[in-house]
Amino acid sequence: MTFEQLSIFVAVAEREHLTNAAFAIGLTPSAVSSAIRNLETSYGVELFHRVGRRIELTYEGRVFLGEARATLARAKAAALVLSDLGGLQKGELVVFASQTIASYWLPAMLMRFKIRYPGIDLRLMIGNTTTAAKAVLDGLAEVGFVEGSVDEPALHVQPLAEDELLVVVGPRHPWARGKPIAPTELVSGTKWVMRERGSGTRSAFEAAISNLGIVPGDLAVALELPSNEAVISAAREGLCATVVSGAVAAPLLTQGLLVKVRFSLPSRQFAILRHKQRHSSRASLALETICREDKAAEVQNWDDWAL
Repeated sequence: MTFEQLSIFVAVAEREHLTNAAFAIGLTPSAVSSAIRNLETSYGVELFHRVGRRIELTYEGRVFLGEARATLARAKAAALVLSDLGGLQKGELVVFASQTIASYWLPAMLMRFKIRYPGIDLRLMIGNTTTAAKAVLDGLAEVGFVEGSVDEPALHVQPLAEDELLVVVGPRHPWARGKPIAPTELVSGTKWVMRERGSGTRSAFEAAISNLGIVPGDLAVALELPSNEAVISAAREGLCATVVSGAVAAPLLTQGLLVKVRFSLPSRQFAILRHKQRHSSRASLALETICREDKAAEVQNWDDWAL
């Protein structure tokens, strides 16, 4: 069994699609199919059901997937130790970030890192706070960047920067007229477009209004959408409110396509996640240093948009 076979198996198992896996790892479909077939033949175990043109993991395949991921994670950890000895001249750093951070805050930090350490390959994966935490737990990423709270004993969570949450509406919404909004009006005064459950933005908003005595389940949620762009697009065209990062809303506030509602929410923390029992590479520590060193790069406070 080779590490290449393990990598191919994991790529196919995660996508349950041979051609998509081949494209993702830069091999031909025939090479991927051959590697899977050789693995199954060598050990006399069927790892996938072939159902028409689809493939599905067998029970044995699901069990083996966990072992394969753990083995590859350990191999990556060993490679990181060796690459550290090279003084950040070469290596790889896999980062998982939640959407707001990945789209509006982290890219500038990654570019600064790449300028300083051109030999380090950066890989960025994007999801929400929940999936970022899971990626670090499973060893799929060395570090995660999140804006939501993470309650996982195996992870070390360190704040990096502050971000302001805003309630925003389209220009035709009654709340766009600038009157202060009482907490009870969050329930009675509007419908909502929200990010999916598990997103840091939604979790922070629900925690904040819970502290004000509002039950998040009482909100009239008309739509749940999977991205910041989707929720602000829906909010600006309709009569629903939404909650987003100030950095996300800023361009549309400037253009008058969104209006900041006069309802204050506490700021939240952008944080970095690490596994407590895994080696922290010099590359990841260097990226963290870059994220901390320039206070001017922190997310801006958008109080100036209050009407």
